[in-house]
Amino acid sequence: MLSVTVPIRVLIVDDHPVVRKGLASFLGNEPDLEVVGAAVDGEEALKLADEHVPEVVLMDLSMPGIGGIEATKQLIQAHPGIRVLMLTSFGGHERMVEALKAGAVGYVVKDTAPAEMLRALRSIARPANAQQDGASE
Repeated sequence: MLSVTVPIRVLIVDDHPVVRKGLASFLGNEPDLEVVGAAVDGEEALKLADEHVPEVVLMDLSMPGIGGIEATKQLIQAHPGIRVLMLTSFGGHERMVEALKAGAVGYVVKDTAPAEMLRALRSIARPANAQQDGASE
């Protein structure tokens, strides 16, 4: 009997078009991932999350309008099952602690190796599967 793996539904949130499109293309090429939307800011992310209910949101930390930390708080209140992986251009410890307190489950720096980003995304989306694959959260 064939087992069918349901793809991990991912929402990308970043105010830089090149980053959004690059991540969408990169993640869209992975057979176990499905990009369900790409938002330019926190406000759009909240609307798209209501519409598509992703498993994982890749959330830029710093954006105009509703930033990543506030958007994460609101997203987790509305959809407690969604897992937020924060994206940042820098590793500022204070802001990362704020993001984790807001409900993010982890973060990756934007210059992280592609394989590491995939490992982080998969491990937060489906921790049991990641442990079986030898990946760690």
